[in-house]
Amino acid sequence: EVYNDDVIRTVENPIYAEGALAVLKGNLAPDGCVIKPSACDPRFLKHTGTALVFDDYPSMKKAVDDPDLDVSANHILILRNAGPQGGPGMPEWGMLPIPTKLVKQGVRDMVRLSDARMSGTSYGACILHVSPESYIGGPLALVRNGDKITLDVAARTINLDVSEAELNKRRAEWKQPETRFERGYGWMFTKHIKQANEGCDFDFLETAFGKPVGEPSIF
Repeated sequence: EVYNDDVIRTVENPIYAEGALAVLKGNLAPDGCVIKPSACDPRFLKHTGTALVFDDYPSMKKAVDDPDLDVSANHILILRNAGPQGGPGMPEWGMLPIPTKLVKQGVRDMVRLSDARMSGTSYGACILHVSPESYIGGPLALVRNGDKITLDVAARTINLDVSEAELNKRRAEWKQPETRFERGYGWMFTKHIKQANEGCDFDFLETAFGKPVGEPSIF
């Protein structure tokens, strides 16, 4: 028996009509990225915005507090080099703060895009887990300030509105970041960590042909 149908609802009266998560794919995220449509402003479910790109968390954090930052609510804030290798470790940086300038104007949501992750209790139009990540040369690494990005959650797509010829030119100019770890755990992590769409796990933890691994004998 249902005592409060605002808590336990019928399928005809859901809080949200679809699943809470959606995976988007396109030339910006060939292996996918994740958005939580139930937690973002509905107007961003189909949106084209101008990219504002940050290559690291400190520069992004400094910029969003700048009262003279050239940004509007229709921009798409991008943080890259925050994935499995770029972070390293895919830190919880995905809920990029809304610039102070916009908060004072009453803006409470805008599209934010990264190869990082965020807490499941966070909210907003945040697109996460972009794969492959920018640090290893994924398409997110090729985005420039002023580029247009289009997302359509219903169609499950996200695309950088730049020609393939221009992307190829940028790809040829892109330089792999310098190796940060030459020994120890950092070196092992870099060599064996997989991308977000593969679980952000070590490749050596997989078993051949799905065979179970027995526990060691303890005497």
